[in-house]
Amino acid sequence: MKNLLQIAINEFGVKEIIGPKHNDRIIKYAHDSKFTWINDDETPWCSTFMNWVALEAGLQNSKSAAARSWLNVGFETQNPEPGDVVVFWREHINSKLGHVGIYLGYSKDQSRIYVLGGNQDNAVSISAYPANRLLSFRRLTNSNSVSLPTPPLQNGSRGPQVIAIQNALKILGYNPGTSDGIFGDKTQQALEQLQTTDQHVKITGIYNTETKNLMEGLLANKD
Repeated sequence: MKNLLQIAINEFGVKEIIGPKHNDRIIKYAHDSKFTWINDDETPWCSTFMNWVALEAGLQNSKSAAARSWLNVGFETQNPEPGDVVVFWREHINSKLGHVGIYLGYSKDQSRIYVLGGNQDNAVSISAYPANRLLSFRRLTNSNSVSLPTPPLQNGSRGPQVIAIQNALKILGYNPGTSDGIFGDKTQQALEQLQTTDQHVKITGIYNTETKNLMEGLLANKD
């Protein structure tokens, strides 16, 4: 799977053309996303760009040119990481208007959220948005894309197998911290919380065969 953030960064600087001409690259974002009715670079295109990036990355997309459509994609996370989707409201929190882009981080005083996205100052760029306009952080990891590793793994384990466990835990609603491939205390605690939900699984904080079977069953129910 391609990296969503890297795909977006590679488009940095693509911008609208002032006047009657239109940027073919922006129109390509629309047509590749099956928004064939868009044939200009003036129709609001933040969601169009987000759809195109998600499709290029092989992830879920909203199939809509409306920014708030992303509130129905992926799952909400309270612990955003660079590369997650961020959705804001515009004009009024209960309006249909919004903005969507890729989360990069908060300002030092937490008052602004830095976003890489399309149609920001009429270009693919990085802009800061007021944190008080935040609607949701969304994670697009698809349960179908998660392949659970062979157990056992435990506190101190490292590598891509640990990343797979961490991503799967996030899909299931548990917080193992950053998906960094390091099995630390937060990953152990997330596994322990998961293990409390099944009376047949011992609470060990270890990724063992019983835990793998439990996770596979829960992930299957999310398909």
